[in-house]
Amino acid sequence: MVKQRNDHRVSTWPRRAVAAGLAAVLLLFLVPFLLLDDGEEDEKAQPLPSATLPVIEPPQITPVAGWDAGQTLRLLKSDGTVEEITMADYLWGVVSAEMPASFQLEALKAQAVAARTYCIYQRSASGDKHPGADVCTDYTCCQAYLTKEQAAVGWGEEAGRYGDKITAAVAETDGLLCLYNGAPIDAVFFSSSAGKTSDAVTVWGTDVPYLTSVDSPEGEEVPGWQTRSDFTAADFTARFLEIHPEADFSGPAESWVGGLTTDETGMVTAVTIGGVTVTGIEARSIFGLRSAHFTVEVGEDQVFLWVTGYGHGVGMSQYGANAMASGGKSFQEILEWYYTGAKVSGEL
Repeated sequence: MVKQRNDHRVSTWPRRAVAAGLAAVLLLFLVPFLLLDDGEEDEKAQPLPSATLPVIEPPQITPVAGWDAGQTLRLLKSDGTVEEITMADYLWGVVSAEMPASFQLEALKAQAVAARTYCIYQRSASGDKHPGADVCTDYTCCQAYLTKEQAAVGWGEEAGRYGDKITAAVAETDGLLCLYNGAPIDAVFFSSSAGKTSDAVTVWGTDVPYLTSVDSPEGEEVPGWQTRSDFTAADFTARFLEIHPEADFSGPAESWVGGLTTDETGMVTAVTIGGVTVTGIEARSIFGLRSAHFTVEVGEDQVFLWVTGYGHGVGMSQYGANAMASGGKSFQEILEWYYTGAKVSGEL
């Protein structure tokens, strides 16, 4: 993203003071140049930052009051029944399930817009995935969802305060969507990155212009940001052989793993295990890792996988969004940062 600086300190003075005298004329025409010189010196003393976090305040977006309440969804619940609810109630359940309610309000608002956009996109793009329903409550298929009663149990004494925050996050973004070229985007999100998000083409093999790699500011403040998965030699080989029976683990343990390569984000693109080369994404699936950002250490009878971040790494990082909100960024800035080229709007 190219950053531009909005500097309105240099003004254009009117040239109509003909009768005001030479001193006034000189003052009127010299002050702008003095101001311009000051601005140029300031630019030299403070060059534009090269960091990749957004620095421009976006225009204010006005929520579309009543839009969510006017939209109805057929929700397929875990017990197989279908319930018709408003978009407002659905988003309350999704935001409470998908993002910690302790997060900054602007992060929760970003999650509400992402969830609304994802729902609209999936409902139009997935066809008849759920006969008789629009969306489901299975996070592996659509988005996670909690009823207010379920959320209250998890929040305990904070139920009232957290419930009000979720209500505000949904209401204050009423009807707003993330659009790319005027159409709702596939607003995917995940928990935490290893410092950069990943390109969609790297993870899923499909190039999506608004799902490109960007810097993400979360780090060690994230619970479980760096974890270690331990496997006995027998468990490690058994898991891999179940998927790749052609693998050969006959040599010494230190020869089992090699050829680990990563992309610019640190995500593993390829690793050779037992003579079979797989992607980092497949290795993550085989060994149940929190992300595909990992390194491998082979011991005498154990294999250690050191993992950073949690999730597929594409789109909006939830902990990154919270870090940006803590730093003063608005939900609009957060969304337009993580979804490259997208704009937050209430107009389809």
